Amino acid sequence: MPVRAGLHPDRGQLVDIGGRCLRVVRAGVRSDAPLVVFECGAFGCAADWAVVQDRAAQQGLATLAYDRAGLGYSDPGPAPRDARAIAIDLEALLTRSGETRPIILVGHSMAGLMLPIFIDRNPDRVRGVVLVDAVTPETIENPAAARVVNGFTAAMVLVGRWSVLGFMRPVSWVIGDRIGLEGEAAREKRRIYGLASHAYWAAQEIGQWRANSEVGRRLGPYPPRLPVAVVTAGIAQAAPGRKAIQAAPALASEHGYIAHVPGAGHASLLGRRFADPILAGVDHVLSVITAGDQPKPKQVRTKV
Repeated sequence: MPVRAGLHPDRGQLVDIGGRCLRVVRAGVRSDAPLVVFECGAFGCAADWAVVQDRAAQQGLATLAYDRAGLGYSDPGPAPRDARAIAIDLEALLTRSGETRPIILVGHSMAGLMLPIFIDRNPDRVRGVVLVDAVTPETIENPAAARVVNGFTAAMVLVGRWSVLGFMRPVSWVIGDRIGLEGEAAREKRRIYGLASHAYWAAQEIGQWRANSEVGRRLGPYPPRLPVAVVTAGIAQAAPGRKAIQAAPALASEHGYIAHVPGAGHASLLGRRFADPILAGVDHVLSVITAGDQPKPKQVRTKV
């Protein structure tokens, strides 16, 4: 069982959260504005957000991305690697980093199952949410989606179990970066994707998919006054059932925002070609925070 973290990071720093370390990458200048915290999807890492972080910094926003326990360059954490454990780690990371500011959570893909638990534990701190082609707890209720989830979970458990054989390294050079990263972030993404430790602990997280969905469904929708922006890959007419499930959190919010990005893929939505709509979602949330409690009309954007 590969349990050790990978190589020391070339970007960011290691933060001790109590006998083990998580890798953090920060960008932007500290200000009184909320801190934007990025949560990666399945098999992801801090490098996934490099383009978005760079562009956010150009807008004067302070951001934080990190490798969850066992992923990338972070040390493993206690089992099970479910959304509660991940929320506790993030809380510790923010505390040890000296962060007391309110935050905006931005989550990609499977991170949509993790954010509800963190928000439920920190309702006064989270000021807004941006869901980036995210899975929601309700996805598991759709029979077709449930079959895909079950198949994906079973496959990834096998990947994690056999990753110690080293087959992830050659695979990483073929599919390690589907995002469209640049420079050191692109090299880092491929290095991490090839680590046996990364594959093993990513599979442990994926194995908690159904349990996290059940907890999220029990918690119910986000608070209505919490600004929620939803940014999805592909045109609005594509996969209408899936799009409806993804859009539901924004439609339930008094400050909802929905953007569909034609041409973007699930991973490339985070890359240099399609990252700007994510920043538009963050801008929407910030505008609501700045304006106060007055509800804003929902917006649907179908062009980049």
